[in-house]
Amino acid sequence: MLYTIILSVIVLICILLTIVILLQPGQGQGLSGGLAGGMQGGAGLGARRTADLLSKSTSILGGSLLVLCVLANFAIDHGQQTESAVQQSGTEQPAQQQGNGLNNNSQTPSAVPELPQGQGNTQSDSTN
Repeated sequence: MLYTIILSVIVLICILLTIVILLQPGQGQGLSGGLAGGMQGGAGLGARRTADLLSKSTSILGGSLLVLCVLANFAIDHGQQTESAVQQSGTEQPAQQQGNGLNNNSQTPSAVPELPQGQGNTQSDSTN
């Protein structure tokens, strides 16, 4: 339940962060020069104040995204699991010990093909 709430807030912050970053001025003037420049005296937002607002909101949203991602990691329900998947797979197949380590009784076939009995490397007489 807590993980779902944190995850939905993270998605909301990501959307807002994308919008705020796209509104910031790049090589051109962006929002601070294009829109706020035409509103001189009306709303009290100048080009400098809009850039400061966007910069501060980017920092706040980025920091909160980082904190919520770390909190989401701790909020994941692990379901009372005490061992990792690697540890669990290691306990399923115990090691088999044989008399000495040199016995190789594997069930895999040999990589070298076997010749049938009675055939060798004889050449036929049809080449003469």
